[in-house]
Amino acid sequence: MTLIRAAESRRTETPNGTMTTFATPTQGGTEGIAVWRVDFAPGRTGPLHAFDTEQVWTFLTGTVSIDLDGRTLEAGPGDTLVLPADVPRQMTTPPDAGFTAVVAAHAGCLVYDPEKLVDDTRCAIAPQGAERLVPPWAR
Repeated sequence: MTLIRAAESRRTETPNGTMTTFATPTQGGTEGIAVWRVDFAPGRTGPLHAFDTEQVWTFLTGTVSIDLDGRTLEAGPGDTLVLPADVPRQMTTPPDAGFTAVVAAHAGCLVYDPEKLVDDTRCAIAPQGAERLVPPWAR
């Protein structure tokens, strides 16, 4: 059994929010699962991206509009969204409120840009072109 203290959580800041890693293989205690919290800022639109594995998002606070491969979904507190693998998604929050969610996925999952764009204005941890990366919160 592993107890990971709040002080041992790994935090990753992006232009749209903060990901706080709760449990991953590199923190000990799990072999194949990554669990993290997302605190997404108000009035933001995240990048269009996809993951190579499914993810389960449970929303604790706030509201979000999710474009899931051209289909728009709205989620709020208590809602759980299962995002399939390899489906493009983009999240947008209203100007007055962000959201907090807890996410579970396979550890080591790979994020990528389904459009394979190269854009130097993206944040440093965003994949470029055909690149596939393990985000810091899923390691």
